[in-house]
Amino acid sequence: MHVRTTQAWALRTATPEDLEAIVEIRAVVMRPDLVRLGRYDEHRVRQRMRDSYLPECTSIIVVDGRFGGCVTLRPAEGGLCLESFFLAEELQGAGIGSAVLRELLARTDAEGVTVRLDVLQGSAARRLYERHGFVLEREDPVDAFMVRRPPVAMP
Repeated sequence: MHVRTTQAWALRTATPEDLEAIVEIRAVVMRPDLVRLGRYDEHRVRQRMRDSYLPECTSIIVVDGRFGGCVTLRPAEGGLCLESFFLAEELQGAGIGSAVLRELLARTDAEGVTVRLDVLQGSAARRLYERHGFVLEREDPVDAFMVRRPPVAMP
């Protein structure tokens, strides 16, 4: 368990039974950015998660013993892809997202693995990723594609 203020958090492996909680948190968390971009669709935002869910690559963020969010690290060409990193709105801003990301990146750095992600244009999450060493690789009108390479070991 990790503690930031009064909230203890942990990661556990996701199960198929976690899917609907993840679907709902995705719909709530992504809504403002998708609406701003003119791309919000009540059904599609949920169905895309159902279609892409990989419980074996997903961790549930448990905060004070309850479902607080999720994050997926799936194998991708040249490393891992960070996806579906969602934290309940009431937990945002308390340092939990940063702490989770630090732990995941410590693991990928130890393994020497490059991590890629995409974030919606204008999303506040981009600043979080930049603070943790992600840099812009390319972008389109909807997404910014970012990469974080592991630190180079000094001889």
